[in-house]
Amino acid sequence: MPVLKDFGGFKIKMYFGDENPPHVHVQCPNFDAKVSIKDATIFKGEIDKKFRAEALEWIAENRAFLEATWTEFKT
Repeated sequence: MPVLKDFGGFKIKMYFGDENPPHVHVQCPNFDAKVSIKDATIFKGEIDKKFRAEALEWIAENRAFLEATWTEFKT
C-alpha cells in the first residue's frame, strides 16, 4: 500500500487489494477514511476536521492521477 501523498499531519494511501469502488484512504492520527476517487466524498470512516478540506480538495484536484493509478494496479 503506497503512500500517494504525505501532508505531514495526514497521508493519502491506496490499497491495491481493495475492492471497488475506486477509492483512497486518508489516514491521520486516530482517523481513517475511505474516500471515493470519482467525487471525493467520504463513504466510510472519518477524517479529522482540521485536515478534511485539504484532503478532499487534493483528491478532487488529482482525480485523473488517482484513477490512472487505481486502473494500473487493478488490471
